[in-house]
Amino acid sequence: MVSTHGYVAANPPLGAADTGGQVVYVLELAKKLGQLGYDVDIWTRRFEGQPQIDTVSGRVRVIRMPCGGKDFIPKEYLHEHLMEWGEHALRYIKRHKLKYEFINSHYWDAGIAGQRLADTLRVTHVHTPHSLGFWKRAQMETDYPDKKADFDQEFNFTTRIREETLLYSHCDMVLATTPPQHDMIIRDYEVPRRRVAMIPPGYDDNRFFPVGEASREAIRKRLGFKKPTIVALGRLATNKGYDLLVDAFAVTAKRVPDAILRLAVGGKKMDKQEREILAGIKAQVKSHGLEKRVKFGSFISDEDLPDYYRAADLFVLSSRYEPFGMTAIEAMACGTPTVVTVHGGLFRAISYGRHGLYADTFDPEDLGITMMKPLNYPKLRNRMKRMGAHKARSLFTWTGIAQQLIGLVEGRPSPHAIDEDDWDEPWHDGD
Repeated sequence: MVSTHGYVAANPPLGAADTGGQVVYVLELAKKLGQLGYDVDIWTRRFEGQPQIDTVSGRVRVIRMPCGGKDFIPKEYLHEHLMEWGEHALRYIKRHKLKYEFINSHYWDAGIAGQRLADTLRVTHVHTPHSLGFWKRAQMETDYPDKKADFDQEFNFTTRIREETLLYSHCDMVLATTPPQHDMIIRDYEVPRRRVAMIPPGYDDNRFFPVGEASREAIRKRLGFKKPTIVALGRLATNKGYDLLVDAFAVTAKRVPDAILRLAVGGKKMDKQEREILAGIKAQVKSHGLEKRVKFGSFISDEDLPDYYRAADLFVLSSRYEPFGMTAIEAMACGTPTVVTVHGGLFRAISYGRHGLYADTFDPEDLGITMMKPLNYPKLRNRMKRMGAHKARSLFTWTGIAQQLIGLVEGRPSPHAIDEDDWDEPWHDGD
């Protein structure tokens, strides 16, 4: 596995810069591949005094190679230093006589690095984009047309899209995580359909599962959840749409007078941009007069995360654009009613009012009234709790995801393979 940006580690500081769902994806998939009999090396960048080797499990380890100095480098510009990274990696591989069955790279920076390794080692290279430059640029330009001129400097879209196009034309297979991604890779990047497959992210069903009502009430008491509570969590990034959620909650708050919004956003350490985003959200809360109704938190430990989901009365994925949305799947798996954005792929996998709800996050009335529904109608809430958890177990466990990847590389169908039709016409799974 190659995932070069962010803080990739056995116990990563989730919420830190460029360290979120993708890191979880890589680690969990690697651990399941290990359980299925593979030895897995996760290759990443070494910086800020990190050790060269980090043991994840008996069969999985993180290997770090230096490049670009000792400081953190944002993912948008890491590609400039990857030739150095690759030289170090190839020397290490030769020195330790490592042999790999295949390489699975993640995001475009690691794709560049992974392709160079694959070409030199002559092994199969399967690339997972996670997000697409074309899609992100289109969404950002729609959302912030007045800032369009500044986007290339901040997000490096021109270079990213060029490199993505080259990468997708050279690797053996491109793995989309949702149907919209699958279609865009074929249409906008002109990749032959036979070299594009779809495997969604997954979740750890040993950690994320529902509990009984008595246990849930005990969790709520421990975490201090007293009133109907809406939860959102994740990195402090513009695309996560927390500002859109605050506008929508202003609509909900008028209709559900005792509702509380809890925003667990950011990591233990925030950079300047993250602090500015948080300050903007807090100013927005104040402008709505919701200071007593919106509670801010930050990093939630891996140990507490499942209980945080279980304690919530509603989980919301409010992103401006979201290729998938792993947090929403984890929440559903814990039996928490969930609302997801229509500006992403996950909403196509759920049946509205059955497994979850979805709304246009740019429309505060639509999202606000949608959030109100499960809080006000127990029958709807109970159905979503039960059927959402069932849907998560049906499609998105890491064991199934790992078996799909192995089946794809080995050229055989997996018993857990998901047909695209399963997304737009979800399985009939009983009520």
